[in-house]
Amino acid sequence: MFAEVKIAILDLYDGYPNEGMRCIKMLIGEFLEQDTVKGNFDVFDVRGDGALPKIEDYDIFISTGGPGSPVVQGFQWENRFFNFLDDLLEHNKYQENKKHLLLICHSFQLMVQHFKFGLVCERKSTSFGVMSVHQTEDAKDEILFEGLENPFWAVDSRDYQVIQPDEEKLKEHHAHILALEKIRPHIPLERAIMGIRLTDEVVGFQFHPEADAEGMQRYFLQADKKMAVVNEHGEDKYEDMILQLNDPDKIQLTESIIIPKFLNNSLKNISIPTE
Repeated sequence: MFAEVKIAILDLYDGYPNEGMRCIKMLIGEFLEQDTVKGNFDVFDVRGDGALPKIEDYDIFISTGGPGSPVVQGFQWENRFFNFLDDLLEHNKYQENKKHLLLICHSFQLMVQHFKFGLVCERKSTSFGVMSVHQTEDAKDEILFEGLENPFWAVDSRDYQVIQPDEEKLKEHHAHILALEKIRPHIPLERAIMGIRLTDEVVGFQFHPEADAEGMQRYFLQADKKMAVVNEHGEDKYEDMILQLNDPDKIQLTESIIIPKFLNNSLKNISIPTE
């Protein structure tokens, strides 16, 4: 017996070269190779083509990170994306075959603005590298964090942040903050929000749960990328980051848990015909 599952990747990279899409496709491919699963995935170019999947045609959705400012500018593709979010939540309210959605980085920031969960603004400096992510009290029963320590480690790459959570808006949507960025006692700034569980089916993260050590290392061994990190953060920071990429208890562990658990948990909780 196996389940036939259809997955849609919402590509927000706008044609920008990246490792994230490769990682997402790899994790989905591994999921579909399980003996009890059969299915396929399609990619939709949200920013370049304004393409979005029909909610009724897919079971699971993963919406990617992307380059540039996440601050909403009123582009047509942004409005289409927000309509997609509303339609998916509306579908889940009234239909038995729930649709599951994971939002990453840029997508997460857009979702926060759409539902007015907090302020998305530019950071004083880029957050970049392997960073600790701290689980909140509301994450104590979060299935996607099972097997991770508190804090756990993840790839962080952003010039923007989500701060100033609107507790009333979060409460209105029964949403919960799952994670915060690393503790910086020497810096008198608010810690950014790194994860929100919107519903049982919809969750979003500011960090990159898809990132793997192989791709990150290949990326940062390129001469121009190494020089950019060294110029911005120093040689010691660069060497430390390369060492952390190879630590099996850091991003390798995070990559092996969050998205695989999201896919497998989604499969358990959606109505898919089996053969």
